[in-house]
Amino acid sequence: MKKGLYALSFGTFGLGIAEYIMMGILPDVASDFVISLPVAGHLISAYALGVCVGAPLVAIIARNWPLKRILFALVGCFIAGCLITMASPSYSFALVGRFITGIPHGSFFGVGSIVASKLSKEGKSTSAIATMVMGMSIANLLGIPIANWISHAFSWRWIFIFAAVWGGITISTIGKWIPALPPMPKTNIKGMFLFLKKPEPWLLIAATVLGNGGIFCWYSYINPMMTQVSGFDVSAMPLLMFLAGGSMCVGNYGGGKMSDKFTPGIVAMYTQFIIFASLMALFFWGRFGFTSALLMCVCTGCLFAVSSPQQMLLLQYSSGGEMMGGAMVQLAFNLGNALGAYFGGLPIATGAGVEYSALIGAVFAFTGTGVLVLFHYLSGHGRTPSVPLVFIKKIVE
Repeated sequence: MKKGLYALSFGTFGLGIAEYIMMGILPDVASDFVISLPVAGHLISAYALGVCVGAPLVAIIARNWPLKRILFALVGCFIAGCLITMASPSYSFALVGRFITGIPHGSFFGVGSIVASKLSKEGKSTSAIATMVMGMSIANLLGIPIANWISHAFSWRWIFIFAAVWGGITISTIGKWIPALPPMPKTNIKGMFLFLKKPEPWLLIAATVLGNGGIFCWYSYINPMMTQVSGFDVSAMPLLMFLAGGSMCVGNYGGGKMSDKFTPGIVAMYTQFIIFASLMALFFWGRFGFTSALLMCVCTGCLFAVSSPQQMLLLQYSSGGEMMGGAMVQLAFNLGNALGAYFGGLPIATGAGVEYSALIGAVFAFTGTGVLVLFHYLSGHGRTPSVPLVFIKKIVE
């Protein structure tokens, strides 16, 4: 069982390198293609939009395939996208490469979550999904700082060569460590979407978009935020990315464990409220280096603490369309990333200051917290007033 989860974790490690590295190397890429920083930020959005297109498309096309075969195909697409990005002679080609690299992302997490649940012990499904997601948090802990150094010392293109090679290793581990699993029960395309007739899945999708969007308003521009606002030297970025990655690992582990103990809905709701509070604090006190670094760790920890609970929740509320449900949550994550990168770049483009990206993110996260409070009540998980609900009522009053 563990080896199978580790194979999935290998896959999310590669996806983590491909997705998150762009935030740290954005100035290098912008300089290489002779474009502005906000325009370079569209490379983040291109990846996220690839996820949004690929997640439902793969779920429809491969709905009756054996799960292991789907994983093989997804990693193959990932390798192709990385190679195109690496070899891009222009910004336009890089956009295409980033879009293709993003196509398998959501479906890998969606199918991987189903596989992880099948391989887990009873009552440990969220922890099993967290083990799969751990690869992405380790990518941020170790892979991203090393990749930042490679980008500054040599070229950002070498990072995508590494990601493509890692994809080959992932295919090998999936073949060796994951047993043959049958396809999901056969269903027609219409049947895959029936779960969307209920309000709960839509609330979960909206909350995921808003929560991730809030973080990515700020995190998409972490390099200029930490160097231009918080006063860190550019040479400190690898260390800061290491701290952010460590926080993601802790948050991911804690989110899975706490969800198995308290329910995923409770964990997701309170975590999003902490994201809102942290982003507000970053806007007001981000100019202080130590405070900014501490709040960075809180935000990045919460980003992954909320990941596996929301993944598990949408699987629970997508009966009969689990592949689509698993894909939808990743679509929501990355739609949030795309919107966050766009809206977070607006104040930079107008000259208002990078710190205003955190303020916009706080609005996203606050709205997402309200949506999760509504989900909590509609799904019948409790009637006791929560801290987020009380706070929202006070703001309204």
